[in-house]
Amino acid sequence: MSRGCPMTKPSTHVVLESRVQLFSALSEAAELEHNLLCLYLYAAFSLKRTKEEGISAPQLDAVARWRQEILGIALEEMTHLVLVSNITVAVGASPNFMRPNFPVSPGFYPAALVIELAPFDLSTLEHFIYLERPAAREEEVHDGATFPHREQYVREAPVGRLMPHGGDYATVGGLYGDIRRSIETLSESVGEERFFARETARQVGPLDSQLPGLTLVTDRESAVRALDTIVTQGEGALTEDGSHFARFQAIAIEYRGLLQSDPSFVPGRPVARNPVMRRPLAPEGRVWIRNPLAVRCVDVADALYTFMLRVLVQVFTVEGRTPPSKRALLETSLDVMHAMASVAEAATYFSANDDTPAVRAGLSFAMVRSLAPLDGQAESALLAERLLQIAKGLDELQSELRRGGAPPSEGEPLERARALVDGCRERILAAPPTPAALPSVPFPPPLPAAELTGADIARGKSLTVSFDAKRCIHSRHCTTELPRVFRANTPGTWLFPDEAESELLAAVIRECPSGALQYERLDDRPAEPSPEVNLIHVQENGPYAVLADVDLGGRNVGYRVTLCRCGQSKNKPLCDGSHTAAQFKATGAPATLDATALSERGGRLRIDPTPNGPLALTGNVELCAGTGRIVLRTVAVRLCRCGHSKTKPLCDGSHVAAGFVSEGPATTTRGDAARPGE
Repeated sequence: MSRGCPMTKPSTHVVLESRVQLFSALSEAAELEHNLLCLYLYAAFSLKRTKEEGISAPQLDAVARWRQEILGIALEEMTHLVLVSNITVAVGASPNFMRPNFPVSPGFYPAALVIELAPFDLSTLEHFIYLERPAAREEEVHDGATFPHREQYVREAPVGRLMPHGGDYATVGGLYGDIRRSIETLSESVGEERFFARETARQVGPLDSQLPGLTLVTDRESAVRALDTIVTQGEGALTEDGSHFARFQAIAIEYRGLLQSDPSFVPGRPVARNPVMRRPLAPEGRVWIRNPLAVRCVDVADALYTFMLRVLVQVFTVEGRTPPSKRALLETSLDVMHAMASVAEAATYFSANDDTPAVRAGLSFAMVRSLAPLDGQAESALLAERLLQIAKGLDELQSELRRGGAPPSEGEPLERARALVDGCRERILAAPPTPAALPSVPFPPPLPAAELTGADIARGKSLTVSFDAKRCIHSRHCTTELPRVFRANTPGTWLFPDEAESELLAAVIRECPSGALQYERLDDRPAEPSPEVNLIHVQENGPYAVLADVDLGGRNVGYRVTLCRCGQSKNKPLCDGSHTAAQFKATGAPATLDATALSERGGRLRIDPTPNGPLALTGNVELCAGTGRIVLRTVAVRLCRCGHSKTKPLCDGSHVAAGFVSEGPATTTRGDAARPGE
């Protein structure tokens, strides 16, 4: 018998004969995606962070890349869980966010699937490769040596039964093949109109979340598309390139190379395998966490984990939820996940118990008995109440750390988690139950040209013209339409505002997409008007051209600005033309997402460049193709600015795996940039 292969070969596929049996298979698929998410996070949390932990600088660089890659894969597992939930809602059921506790006992899934929490090492990595293996690689890929298949059994799936059953499948992709065949067969026999619910309010789509690859499910075609996304991202479909299987394999190749150079290389901390918080009835293969600090740390992390699940349940089950409320909950779930990660990693610095002092603690991902939805009317109060309790737990943990003399660095992850929890509580309490107009907050007008610093300024009879070279993207409207005013490549003075009629000059300046050119009226004519329609044009292989009353990260930058979307600009979030040298490729004509008219089309547009993440937009805005065709009308959206999203222009979370770093001055200072036309 080959290592890692069960003695009994599972059946090739299971026939799901009814909608109820499909519900059961979808629930199992959700559990599997949920399990994989936890397994990958657990391994990532165990990776070392510093050279003081016994690894060299090059090894630490590799470990940091692996962490980012695994976190990116985990984010896609969250996408898979959401896609399965969307399909479940579309065919008439409520999604399943429950799962068995770790380690999963035999029988829950086919004998070929060993589901346990384990720290990162080569065997664990081989296990991940095995779990994600394509059907075509079924015979040649073996499980990790520390994941023996002790139990041999077959989960029979008899045909002609009314009750749901869990059949066998050799790979996770095999289960999705069964689900796909069932959806195609049942929708044909029942009729597609009757089989699918067309209402998507209880689903999560690309406009609701930045998770990579989301799609709403309304018919057979969209259901199959969602399933294809899961299989393609996981094991790979027509190609393995970019799949979880291929990405884990790449890590394993680099890992083995580093081991060959240094056999003592250990990238992970000695974190407990299958940690539990209560004395286990069956202690084999489990580690009981009893160290008081570790207990408190894991308890807080588990509380954050189950809170995240609770929030997702609310999103998918409460009827009549407004888009702002949905977005607030989804943003909360992601922030809570980040808080959980900080606390979970902090737990790996503590020993699990005195019996095995060398073994570190780890997040147990303990489940609660029920995740039944909260009453919609009491939702905000109950969620905020729970966040307050978790915040108190974090404070008590910090106090215990200080009393124990822990260095400040050990408390930093907990401080980050505390800040995220506070932000989530404020968001939950502030989320409007019904669509509401953006608040009217006093906001200063654009700075007059005379007050700009570091800009070229020329005062004419009717206009003062200013030029900020750091914002210029060389669209050349100025130098080609009014060459006597804008004399490029001229040493010294090069702006001559009186060489053109003032209204014509003002009109040409308003064509400057970057806002590098501004003007201030010196006569009684009106200043540049605020746009009546907020527009963002997606440039072919280039930046976002924004025309709106823009608040960029808390600063008014005027009515025109171009923002980087290739991820290469040295002047982030502004475009500096780096997309050309980087040969950035991205369509300027993405497919239409939602062209539904907005009740208001202008007003202030807030654009927040999130740290190492997307551009978060709040306000009325119409996203357009370069031709002007509407791509999306919305009041809130996250736009990719790392250049890696597979759903451009929307963010899909790819910045995590890509290791995108967003440092860069959001300034309007001139620096040493060139004049237009140079």
